Amino acid sequence: MLRLLVPLLLVAASLPTISPFSPATLRPSTPSPLSPSFPKSLSPFSLPSVPSLSTTLLLAKPRGAKEATDGSASFRQLSGVKGGSVSDNIWAIRLQLTKPVTWIPLVWGVMCGAAASGNYHWIWNPFDPADRDVALGLTDAAKGFTAMLLAGPFLTGFTQTINDWYDRDIDAINEPNRPIPSGAISEGQVKAQIGALLVGGLGLAYGLDVWTEHEFPSVFCLAVFGSFISYIYSAPPLKLKMNGWTGSFALGASYISLPWWCGQAVFGELDRPVYVPRPPGDRELGLNSLPVAFGIDGAAKLCAGSISATQLGVAAYIASIGETNYALLLAALLVPQVYLQATVLLPDPVGNDVKFQASSQPFFVFGILATALAVGHHEFAGATLW
Repeated sequence: MLRLLVPLLLVAASLPTISPFSPATLRPSTPSPLSPSFPKSLSPFSLPSVPSLSTTLLLAKPRGAKEATDGSASFRQLSGVKGGSVSDNIWAIRLQLTKPVTWIPLVWGVMCGAAASGNYHWIWNPFDPADRDVALGLTDAAKGFTAMLLAGPFLTGFTQTINDWYDRDIDAINEPNRPIPSGAISEGQVKAQIGALLVGGLGLAYGLDVWTEHEFPSVFCLAVFGSFISYIYSAPPLKLKMNGWTGSFALGASYISLPWWCGQAVFGELDRPVYVPRPPGDRELGLNSLPVAFGIDGAAKLCAGSISATQLGVAAYIASIGETNYALLLAALLVPQVYLQATVLLPDPVGNDVKFQASSQPFFVFGILATALAVGHHEFAGATLW
C-alpha cells in the first residue's frame, strides 16, 4: 500500500503547480480520466496539480482572447491553447477540443508509473546487461505506448471536450472564438465526440487488462473512476470546480495519481506509493477559488509553500527508506523551484504566472520521475491492492 501513497503526496505538491493565476486556467477547469499545469480540465487519468494559481484565479482572466500575431496561431489552434486561429476544418476543431497540450502531463505520469513498477524492460538497457531482451523490450514499449494513448488522446481528450461543453456559457463571454460558443461545431458533433472518446478509452483500458492478463481489471477500473471524477468536476449538480479545494484536489489526482497508477498497473501491481507532488466571473458564478478566499498574494504564498513543503516531505520519506541518492536529487531539483517562486511568482502572481510555470515545472516533473525511479528501485514488503 505504501507504493500507492507516493502519487497522492505528489498530488499535494502539484496542486499549486497549476497556477490559480494563469489566464488559461483562471476559468473553471475540468478533470481528465487519465489526464501539471496548463490544463483547463481534469483528466480521468490525470489526478495535475494542486491549488494552482491559474486554475483558481478566474478574476484575472482577460475577456475575449485574441489570435496570436507571432506566426504560431495555427499551432495554437491545433494544440488547444489561447491565441489560436479560427479553423473551419472539422477534424482540426475536434483536435482543438481535446487540447493536446494537456496530454503531456498524463503521458509523463504513465511513464513514471511504469518506472515505479520496477518491472519495465528496456529494448536494450545500457546500464544493465540483464535487461537487454529486445523482444520483451518491444512488447513493454508497445504496452506503454497504448497506456499513453489511453491517458492522453482518449481520456484526457474526453475530459477536455466535456469541460468545454459545460463551460460553453462562460466561454461565450471570455473566449467567444472557442469552437462550441462560436458555433464551429454542432451540439450533436460535440456529444458524439464525448461518447466516442469515453467508449474508446474504456475499451482500450479493458484491452490492456486482457493483454497483461490481469485477474482483476485494474486499468479498466481506474479509467472508470477517472472518467467519473472528470464528469463531476465539470458537470452539475456536483461540479467540483466550484470549490477551490475540492476542485484542486480532484485536478491534482486526475493529472498525477491516475496516470501513474495506470502505468504501474500495466507493468506490475498497485503495491507502491505514488508521489504526487480565473477570469471575470469567479465571484459572480460562486466559485470559491483560492484567490477569492485568500486574496491573490495569499494564494500565491499558500501555493508556493505547499509545493516546497510537500516535495521536502517526499524527499525525507525517500531518504528514510534508504534511497538517499534519489532523495538528494529531488532536493536539488527543489532549489531552483524555490528560487523561481521568490523571484518570479511571488512578486507578480498574475503577470508572471505563465513564465513561472514554464521555468519551474520542468524541475518539478523531473522530481516526479526521480521519485518514481526511487520507488521502482526499492523493495517494498506488504500486500498488493490488486
